[in-house]
Amino acid sequence: MRHLLFPRNPTRGTCSSFSVLSILTVKIPAAESRDVVSASPSGTNIEPLRDRKEGARHFEVAYRVRTGDIDQEMRLRLDAVARYLQDVANDNIEATDYSHSDPFWIVRRTVIDVIRPISWPATVTAQRWCGALSTRWTNMRVRLTAEHETNRFNPEPREPGLIETEAFWINVNDQGMPSRITDEMLEMLSSMTDEHRLRWRSMNPDKAPSADEVELADRTHVLRITDFDPFKHLNNAAYLEAIEDELLDHPDLADVPHRAVIEYLRPIVPGVSITLRRVREADRLLVWMMIPDADGELVVAATVSVSKLPE
Repeated sequence: MRHLLFPRNPTRGTCSSFSVLSILTVKIPAAESRDVVSASPSGTNIEPLRDRKEGARHFEVAYRVRTGDIDQEMRLRLDAVARYLQDVANDNIEATDYSHSDPFWIVRRTVIDVIRPISWPATVTAQRWCGALSTRWTNMRVRLTAEHETNRFNPEPREPGLIETEAFWINVNDQGMPSRITDEMLEMLSSMTDEHRLRWRSMNPDKAPSADEVELADRTHVLRITDFDPFKHLNNAAYLEAIEDELLDHPDLADVPHRAVIEYLRPIVPGVSITLRRVREADRLLVWMMIPDADGELVVAATVSVSKLPE
């Protein structure tokens, strides 16, 4: 079931698919004090993500939770959440004419607040809207809710699931450079929010400590060819598969309401080896996903934090 944000103009025919250029190296301005940064840095006075503006339109679609989406405790994994976010973004824009005028977007950051876990079996309802924007990028909010079902494998009733997310999307041209959102799409997005001065501010520390400064030894995460998209970039969901591996050793984070923040700094392409450098703080896990540069020195490709949400 889909509720269309803007129905496609019937005179223009079928929309082409939404092209998500998952990671490119993009320079964007830092935040100024008067500008909007809708989520606080990880691990420091975490505030809830902004709610939808009263009366604002949104896109809604439902997906079945599949066994390939869940962990051994039947809970929806973080990488599965990332796939849902990609799917709803594609479904959203294909319900409009903007796949022609604004076809190329990249994700710079994704915030995932697991407030009440979603588990199998269930149907997930995804609601998507613009939470803040500027002329070249937007914060797209997606709320995932689930009314849980029971079966012979998971017979116990569970409370409804709730996961709140926010992603920083950048509109780019076919060369991968930030590009102004078209007037028509900007008008539509602006109607959903009163926050029109969105600027970038990092939520994770982007500089990794040296290996001799951390207690946990670096480890290698093995990638598969199926982890890469048609643009030969590591799929957004594949990054979080590595984090699911890490969380096995941190059940005190995974088993309570928590916030995961991933920020993408440079592309990871086939044939590259990923090194994970990790720091565990009191209520936060930090992970730097590192790859070798042209000289063989490790550089940070992505940063991830997983923090306990306030009670």
